[in-house]
Amino acid sequence: MLRTFAFAGTAAAAALVLGLAQPAIGQGGGSALKGHDTNAPVDVAADRIEVQDRADRAIFSGNVDVRQGTLRLNSERLTVAYAREGGIEIKRLEASGGVTMRSPSETARSQYAIYDLDERLVTMIGGVTLTRGDSNVRGGRLVINLDTGRAVMDGGTPGAPGAQGTGGRVTGRFTGPQRGN
Repeated sequence: MLRTFAFAGTAAAAALVLGLAQPAIGQGGGSALKGHDTNAPVDVAADRIEVQDRADRAIFSGNVDVRQGTLRLNSERLTVAYAREGGIEIKRLEASGGVTMRSPSETARSQYAIYDLDERLVTMIGGVTLTRGDSNVRGGRLVINLDTGRAVMDGGTPGAPGAQGTGGRVTGRFTGPQRGN
């Protein structure tokens, strides 16, 4: 599938086509894709864009807001790496600075997020918190495979950035339906 990155005018506006996913928390059967349309157009807004055409990348900074369908990503900085193979094709997205990804049912927060479009993997690193309803999981790294819908969280290395508050372990709190006695 070809993903395009186009600059309008002097790069004042850009359009991205990409796929992001939110992992599910809870008992088996959850899919990280949740029926998300990875072919939907993506809108990006930021305070600033810098195009480094010779390096095949664009950097969005300041209040970055990425939307695709019902998914949303916010960060302070977004670097888009692309290749010019018969057009412009996005290869990788890197978000940093208070990264938040939201779907209608989940929210994931971290210090950094990387989306490898060729491998269809989203990796969130650094103090990761994944929330669905009143349930949450915390760890150092979250990897989401967009093809399989599999989401894996690990605790990271104790003392490393990303293992903050978890002691290098994955921690979680899960709530179930309230039952009467």
